[in-house]
Amino acid sequence: MSKYVIIGGSIAAIGTIEGIRSIDKDGEITLISDENHFIYSRPLISYLVQGKTDLKNMRYRDDDFYNKNNVSVIKGVRALNINHQDKYISLCNNESIPYEKLMIATGSSPFIPHIEGEEKVINKFTFMSLDDALSLQKAINKDSKVLILGAGLIGLKCAEAVNDKVKSVTVVDLAGRILPSILDNKGCKIVQKHIEKQGVKFVLNNSITGINEHQATLKDNTVIDFDVFVVAVGVRPNISLAKEIGAEVNRGIITDKKGMTTIKDIYAAGDCTESYDITGEQNIILALLPNAYFKGETAGINMAGGKKSYNNAMPMNSLGLFGLHMVTAGNYDGEEYIIEKNNYYKKLIYKDGLLKGYIIIGDVNKSGIYTYLIREKVKLNDIDFDLIRDNPGLIAFSKEYRGTTLGGKKL
Repeated sequence: MSKYVIIGGSIAAIGTIEGIRSIDKDGEITLISDENHFIYSRPLISYLVQGKTDLKNMRYRDDDFYNKNNVSVIKGVRALNINHQDKYISLCNNESIPYEKLMIATGSSPFIPHIEGEEKVINKFTFMSLDDALSLQKAINKDSKVLILGAGLIGLKCAEAVNDKVKSVTVVDLAGRILPSILDNKGCKIVQKHIEKQGVKFVLNNSITGINEHQATLKDNTVIDFDVFVVAVGVRPNISLAKEIGAEVNRGIITDKKGMTTIKDIYAAGDCTESYDITGEQNIILALLPNAYFKGETAGINMAGGKKSYNNAMPMNSLGLFGLHMVTAGNYDGEEYIIEKNNYYKKLIYKDGLLKGYIIIGDVNKSGIYTYLIREKVKLNDIDFDLIRDNPGLIAFSKEYRGTTLGGKKL
């Protein structure tokens, strides 16, 4: 009976378990997680702080998921290193766990920049895990002045989470615009204006040069008072376990399309890995929930002796901030088609006869059609692109294409 071991307890781990069990119903599976919580959906931690969800509804699978799948779970324990010659993992509690097939799904950790005087700050938090959210929730009250370092996705979701529960929220970022890795300049301005209407203050093109218990000094000598400080400047993939044993790594762990690393019988999935972006045609970090699941599932199937490849990953974000919804996908290198009216913004990017990416802010209904065009590399000459760029719908596909190629697919 095969012995599978999974290091990490997030979405990629769930995908791995379900991939294994689709092929091997009886093999022994052990999961090692340094968190004490049952698997939960990380994107929902902001809604927990807001009071829009609770711990039960954050669960990504039912309470009996591990029991149903015959998984032994070791919680609150960290894997220290891997011996890939003798095939065992050493844990921080002095245990050793043998394996035949190993999955590394260690995710990522917050990047904490050094700031002069940061040791003096009492109420300092990150905002990536359930424990982070619960700790922040306890620290804030209606008189709190919250300072957030970072105007990316994590920082802005944190701002949304606490805004109605505190006195003020100020967001500082070295970049000149918010969400720089997701939106273009115009999109950033639209979203920033919307968030500012909710009372959030932005200080961009600036950085914190010094900090103490209740004050932060910026590079332009501005002083900001605060009670709660949140660091949300980005994340770093947890690649050390793989790197230490000689597996190929770049910014993330390198795997093939089957999810296997460069070391036999060791696989990797999730935010700790790089994935091949079909739109940019290069390996990049894709810290996305669906990508983590599908890459984990693919690896699990192959670990159990099945055959599957995951080869259609691409950057994609679907989110809401203070009631404003947006979807982005692909990359933004190419010719542009833009529609802008009221609180609606759409940019389609196309190149070499293919749709390469898009940004939609406002009404995001039917954006899935654009995602389909990118993922399936549909030639724009084969459809009525003039029609679909303004009004996405199946009518833009010929009757023959709808019948033979789409075959009833839901877009």
